[in-house]
Amino acid sequence: MADKARRLDGNVEGNFYVDATCINCDACRQLAPANFEEVGDYSAVTHQPTGDAQIRQAYRALLACPTGSIGTERTSPALLNAAKTDFPLPVEDEVYYCGFNSEKSFGANSFFVRRPDGNWLIDSPRYLKPLVDAIERMGGVAHIFLTHEDDVADAARYAKRFGAVRIIHHEDVHAMADAEVVIEGGDAHRFSPEFEIIPVPGHTAGSMCLLYRDRFLFTGDHLWWDPEYRRLDSPRQLVWDADALRYSIATLTQYSFEWVLAGHGGRVRLPDMDMQAALRDLVQRRQQAGTP
Repeated sequence: MADKARRLDGNVEGNFYVDATCINCDACRQLAPANFEEVGDYSAVTHQPTGDAQIRQAYRALLACPTGSIGTERTSPALLNAAKTDFPLPVEDEVYYCGFNSEKSFGANSFFVRRPDGNWLIDSPRYLKPLVDAIERMGGVAHIFLTHEDDVADAARYAKRFGAVRIIHHEDVHAMADAEVVIEGGDAHRFSPEFEIIPVPGHTAGSMCLLYRDRFLFTGDHLWWDPEYRRLDSPRQLVWDADALRYSIATLTQYSFEWVLAGHGGRVRLPDMDMQAALRDLVQRRQQAGTP
C-alpha cells in the first residue's frame, strides 16, 4: 500500500500519487499515459486524471502496480472495484492484458489468449482471487507460455489451479524445473495451427517469442515499442549474449505480425509493412552501433 509520507516530489498536487517504493517498471505509464510519466528514476503523476475515463485508467494503474506504489489521498471504493473488474483487459479479438503485474518479474506484463480449444497465459501475473476468478469464468488456462526465466512469477500456482501445461526453453528451465513441456534448440516450430514458438536467445539463453495467428507477437523482454521515439527497441543491459540478441532480432524479419506485446516496454499495433520497416530499422541501428 502506498505511503503518503513517502510521496515523490515528482508528483503534481492532487489525489493520485506515486511513492518512493516505485521500481520504475512502467506499467502505470502504459495503462494511464495521460497521467503518469517517468520523472528521474521513478514514475510519477504529472497530470491528475480528469473525467471518468482517465480516473478509471488511473485506478487500473494503481491495481496493476507490482509494488503497490500508487496511492490516493481519497479512494473511491466504487471506482476502484469497477477498475478491478476490467481485468483481463481486452487488447484485440480474444487477446487480453492480465494486469496485476508481479514484483517477482519486476512488474512484467502478462497476457491471456482465449481459445475454444484451450486458453493460453503468456508469462504470469500475481496470483490474486479477482483475476483467478475472472480467468476461471473465461474458461481457465490450458497452456502457460513462459518467455524466459525472469517472468515466471506465480506460474506454478496458476498451473496447479487450472491443470495447465507450462512451456519453457531448456536453457531457462531452471526457473521452472517441473515444466511439462521443455523446448530444445533454436529452431521455430508450430505448437498448434495458430501458435508458433520462436526461440530468440539474447536477453537470456532461453528467451522465446510466441506468435499467435501470424498477427500477435508476444516478446517477453526481447523486443518492445518505445512510445517516446516511436520505434521498436530491445535490451541494452542485462543481456546474456549481445551477438545472439542481434541475430535473434534479425530472424523476426522472416515473420508476419501486426502486434508487439512485450513483457516490459510499450505494446503497439502497426500494419504489417510498417511493422517490418520498424523491425528492419532496429536491426540496422543495432548493427551500426555494434551494441545489443
